[in-house]
Amino acid sequence: MREAPPAPVLLRRLGHTLVRRRRAVLVLSLLATLAMGLLAAQAVAGFSLARFEAPGSESDRAAGELARRFGTGSVDLVLLVTARSGDVDAPAVTAAGRELTRKVAASRGVAEAASYWTRGNPATLRSRDGRHALVVARIPGDAGTVRSRILPALLSEVTRGTGGGGAGAGDSAGDGVIEVRAGGGEEVFRQTVPLARQDFVRAELVIFPLAFVLLLFLLRRPLAALLPLAAGVFAMVTALALLRGVLAFAEVSTFALNLTLAMGLGLGVDYALFVISRFREEVRAGHDLHEAVALSVERAGRTVVFSGVTVAASMAVLLALPFDFLRSFAYAGIAVVAGGVAGAVVVLPAILATVGHRVLPRPGRARRPGHPAGHPGDTGPGGFWHRLAVRVMSRPVLYGGAAALVLLLLGSPFLGLRFGVADDRILPASAPARQTQEVIRQEFPAEETDALQVVSAGRATGAETAEYAAALSRLPGVAQVDSAAGSFSRGTRAGEGEPARFTGSEGTWLSVVPTAELMAADPVRLVEQVRALRAPFAVLVGGYPAELADYRASVVDRLPLLLGLMFAVTSVILFLMTGSVLIPLKATVLNLLSLAVMFGTLVRVYQDGNLSGLLGFTPTGSLDPSIPVLMFCVAYGLSMDYEVFVLSRIKEEHDRTGDTVAAVAAGLRRGAPVVTAAGAVLGLSFAVYATAEVVFVQMLGVGMAVAILVDATVIRAILVPAFMRLAGPANWWAPPLLRRLHERAGLSG
Repeated sequence: MREAPPAPVLLRRLGHTLVRRRRAVLVLSLLATLAMGLLAAQAVAGFSLARFEAPGSESDRAAGELARRFGTGSVDLVLLVTARSGDVDAPAVTAAGRELTRKVAASRGVAEAASYWTRGNPATLRSRDGRHALVVARIPGDAGTVRSRILPALLSEVTRGTGGGGAGAGDSAGDGVIEVRAGGGEEVFRQTVPLARQDFVRAELVIFPLAFVLLLFLLRRPLAALLPLAAGVFAMVTALALLRGVLAFAEVSTFALNLTLAMGLGLGVDYALFVISRFREEVRAGHDLHEAVALSVERAGRTVVFSGVTVAASMAVLLALPFDFLRSFAYAGIAVVAGGVAGAVVVLPAILATVGHRVLPRPGRARRPGHPAGHPGDTGPGGFWHRLAVRVMSRPVLYGGAAALVLLLLGSPFLGLRFGVADDRILPASAPARQTQEVIRQEFPAEETDALQVVSAGRATGAETAEYAAALSRLPGVAQVDSAAGSFSRGTRAGEGEPARFTGSEGTWLSVVPTAELMAADPVRLVEQVRALRAPFAVLVGGYPAELADYRASVVDRLPLLLGLMFAVTSVILFLMTGSVLIPLKATVLNLLSLAVMFGTLVRVYQDGNLSGLLGFTPTGSLDPSIPVLMFCVAYGLSMDYEVFVLSRIKEEHDRTGDTVAAVAAGLRRGAPVVTAAGAVLGLSFAVYATAEVVFVQMLGVGMAVAILVDATVIRAILVPAFMRLAGPANWWAPPLLRRLHERAGLSG
């Protein structure tokens, strides 16, 4: 059986094939791009927002039992009803409220609806001043269908086409005596989707001209500046087309669209810059254009493929988590990498083979001192990057220690990280659903719409239920407990029971209504207290706060698995590339430093609220655990991307000379300018999201921009040469067994 040729040989053959068949490749690429563009448009329309659920958790089981045994569940839609004059107990308002409740209950897709006027006027559904009351509804089913079809039709009817925006309900709601506004979890998600898409469009309009100007400054030729942008567009379109296929079997988050833009443009530019830089270098070395293209595919293409595999592997780790929301980012990241690698290794070389002469530096600029052709910035043997590397390696402890200390100080706020749960405050203050929830939070004594549901596992006597309900009502942060045995507040009976609502053929359930203050501060604490309270019968605790608590716990519990998989996968890839066991460890440690700065920034800015006025968001005092997990995987993968770029140059020089110090200096001289330029474009791609209206998108943009810029500058320019100088020959050491393994299975060369 013949052995497969090594990767460099395959890439060399690919390069020569692309040169020979360049016109056919370009025509096929154009047709493929047009076809993928159609699929991409379909994909964007199919993106949605997954609910924060932990499959198999206690809250998930409780929701299933509630639906199966009692035909009820958590509230999905809240209508805030405001009396135009008087209060909500006025006869005309009462009649309008009852009619509104009837219309909601009769609407398509609504399983049940109730209101202040149909539940016996409970205080938890009435504002303190009596001007507002609530209608609540449960709308089970697929989230996409609920948000795209059921809610728009329902809200158009009950608010006279205002979409919950707060206009009067007019004749449809009591001849103009009430005003209706929409809120609740499903409406918050529904309003988030178009805002995230607007953030995407706004970012596109900003990033492309800025990136072009930056690339023109770096590459000095208009066509050379346009090609990386074209590679970025190709990566984005390819990724969205692939995600169209993913939609056939999985849900893809709307936020994945924002990640696709930033990563697609950034990685597309990143990989294209590396290939163009290598192409210019090969031409400068005396090769003709076609041979330079083939050599670029062989040498730079190998690095691009390695980088792509590393980034894709980092994103694929998210697939180990049982959450559709996070998995969708894994699909997006892998798809972006596929598009970026294909664009840089297949499409771009065909373009260079056709018009490569227009990508080369102008003759008058080609030999300026310190600016050799093919490298943006000062990259000559006596240039900035070479001098910096030599200076750092002359005193590695001083420079490396100082840089590490600064990064640790910047990352120190991370130690104060507090995990919380996302709510309507991810929306801007101008969003109608956010405004509705703000009124409920400020004007109502309790959050009945976010009540905990305690489901008995079997039958219970009335006395047992009453005793348990009274005990629950004594817990801090509980406004009221409703049950078949009565309503209880602070341990005493406050109202009659509702057997019809809370009793079924297989047991009973209780509604634990939290105070508005507790829901705004720490709803997870109440979930923990309810679950810790001894019950006279076996119970399951569900409801929106419990779902969020279980989701948070599930994410946090899987962090060790995530970290272990990330380290293992990237270590194997870097070992196959370098044959070293120390370099993967070094890469992980240095990447964690840049990630610490990123998380420190998130805590300082978004958790603690610094810059909230400038960036236009409302701090909640905590961070949703999904955000750090997602950003860790993305930032770790992109950091490894730069690690591979710089290492490929260093290893190439070390293989040629055997001198680690000289190899590091030469590798940085050749690799650092490209990495810094690529980091600037990728960082800019994320940074434009600092203007996003959806806080989740804004956090992703700001945090990733910080991590990328730190990694592409301080990490690669100072800490990498300092570490490798201190390690010396140990950089390339491996135990004999692993050395033999690398000789047989390694991908270097």
